[in-house]
Amino acid sequence: QVQLVESGGGLVQPGGSLRLSCAASGSGSTLNYYSIGWFRQAPGKEREGVSSISSGDGSTYYGDSVKGRFTISRDIARNTVFLQMNSLEPEDTAVYYCAAARLYVHGSMWSLTRIYDYWGQGTQVTVSS
Repeated sequence: QVQLVESGGGLVQPGGSLRLSCAASGSGSTLNYYSIGWFRQAPGKEREGVSSISSGDGSTYYGDSVKGRFTISRDIARNTVFLQMNSLEPEDTAVYYCAAARLYVHGSMWSLTRIYDYWGQGTQVTVSS
């Protein structure tokens, strides 16, 4: 069992930045074995993939709408994954979730919600002036 706790959300003005954290805990929850994905869901919309970082080699993937603005990274010693979000836009407003998959995520599979075994409770990000 893996527990995931997101933090770092909040209210920010357009053009601003936020850094989200996803702390993993539980038996065998090392990031060497789990790929971690970030997803978001806005009211009335489907959950969409934002970014993912693979277990092992740490390959990274991004959704088209966030490429060049968001950066995913991890601290294996702290079992924590980060999502640095820059140049935020009102369209980025959503609840952001992190999720863990007990496999090596690669290619287009990174954005499939069904491959992720564990999910956090989410953190709200609101971009507004």
